[in-house]
Amino acid sequence: MSVKVRIKKLSEKAIVPQYGSELAAGADLYAVIDGGKMEIAPSETVFVKTGIALEIPVGYAGLVYARSGLASKKGLAPANKVGVIDADYRGEILVALYNQSSISQIIEDGERIAQLVITPFLRADFEETDNLLETERGSGGFGSTGRK
Repeated sequence: MSVKVRIKKLSEKAIVPQYGSELAAGADLYAVIDGGKMEIAPSETVFVKTGIALEIPVGYAGLVYARSGLASKKGLAPANKVGVIDADYRGEILVALYNQSSISQIIEDGERIAQLVITPFLRADFEETDNLLETERGSGGFGSTGRK
């Protein structure tokens, strides 16, 4: 199943997101860096341009996730863990990359920096109440499931 997402290049150097394999869920997002490369110091977050804007259909969202190779080899991952792109946003897609390693890392122009998953979602109608239905778990919090 696929959905049409219109894309606008904001830079001549921008690369349209691409899937790495036939069954990949995420399409790679590519860096657009003036000057060819960017250094990210340890514990630093930088906003990396992609040079693209999207028209995500109503009822869908774009979720920006880490690329496993970039995270495991260079220690670079989105600072907010998962970025959310709403259907009404039309600005440039930026990726806030955080360097969780102990050494400076270099990102180069055209490098794959994150992956984009387009997904449908349900919008909730929140209804305030004084009582909630009881469950076996109840108010058990972090680490409370699976215990006897």
